[in-house]
Amino acid sequence: MIRACGAVTAVLAVAVTLSGCTKTTESPVASSTAASTAASSQSAPAAVDLHSMVPTPAGTTVSKGPDSIGDNGIHLHYEVTGAPGEVMASYKKALEGKGWEVTTVEASDNGGGGGATYTGTNGAAYGVFDGGGPSAMTYIDVCTWAAKPANPNCNRGGR
Repeated sequence: MIRACGAVTAVLAVAVTLSGCTKTTESPVASSTAASTAASSQSAPAAVDLHSMVPTPAGTTVSKGPDSIGDNGIHLHYEVTGAPGEVMASYKKALEGKGWEVTTVEASDNGGGGGATYTGTNGAAYGVFDGGGPSAMTYIDVCTWAAKPANPNCNRGGR
């Protein structure tokens, strides 16, 4: 049996030499495994770390979350020292610095109180950023998802 295997190897070596081809070290099993691994990595979406995509607002005194919400999203809540209009304008810049394309849905300034609601995208990720409060304190609720959900409602909570 060993002689037969040696003979087959010798015949293959002669055939490779005669055909002018070079011998490769990759086996057919390794080749199909590599192709299968490459195909599966292309079809499976990479996990998105939503929490790392969201900046913590400057002046934060309390931070809660992330809590899981529908459609595989997360909810974060921040309490920030400062007037809502100023805090939310600053937070919009921080979001843009993290790669978010931000759209203002609503903004108000009522003599120091008020706030803003933004929506944004960061690649395929979608977020709702809602903040407001009295003149010296801003409460910000952040909801983010790996992709825009059918109902992107960001409930206020944890206050």
